[in-house]
Amino acid sequence: MTEIRRFYDSLFERYGDLRWWPGETPFEIMLGAILTQNTNWVNVEKALSNLAKLGLLSPHELLNADDEVIREAIRPSGYFNQKTLKLRRFMDWLNYKTECSIDALSMFPTEELRYDLLSIRGIGPETADDILLYALDRPVFVVDAYTFRIAYRHGWIPQNIDYDGLAEIFRASIEYDISIYKNYHAMIVETGKNFCRKKAPICAVCPGKSHLPESGPYE
Repeated sequence: MTEIRRFYDSLFERYGDLRWWPGETPFEIMLGAILTQNTNWVNVEKALSNLAKLGLLSPHELLNADDEVIREAIRPSGYFNQKTLKLRRFMDWLNYKTECSIDALSMFPTEELRYDLLSIRGIGPETADDILLYALDRPVFVVDAYTFRIAYRHGWIPQNIDYDGLAEIFRASIEYDISIYKNYHAMIVETGKNFCRKKAPICAVCPGKSHLPESGPYE
């Protein structure tokens, strides 16, 4: 068993199955993945609630909505002008790909969908993989700033590793299991927020403290 896999077990003892990433439908999860860029989930919930009140959590309704209506609805998520453009580009792609059918996306291989999502301006690897993993149940491993920080401080990776390289290390270190992929990312986020902070990490009570190098965390 790899150290990364043992780290999962330590986190699971603390958190259990977090059943992370809220959303009533796959489409709502997709929108949340875009709206959560550069903000916290509380603000995303407000934006999604506004869209729901307007009946815009349906692909066809959002596709045909006026940009100004979308802009005002998602204002709580911040960067609302930019995010309106991102949502518009995403919806144009979805309409082109499947005429806005979320179910029809299941016909396409993961590699093709990821390539398409990354071709949409404003959607990077983390957002694309959030959509693939949490909305479409595809076997991709999502990494973020917390993943980089935790992996580096525990001595698992070089400091200059890129997104895809880090994701591959995690995929190769754990079972091919979508539920583990989802929960591992969720637990990493919780650990990063509460313990493995950018400044003044709280290692003494961290659920992953036993996995640190003997010399302590790499800064």
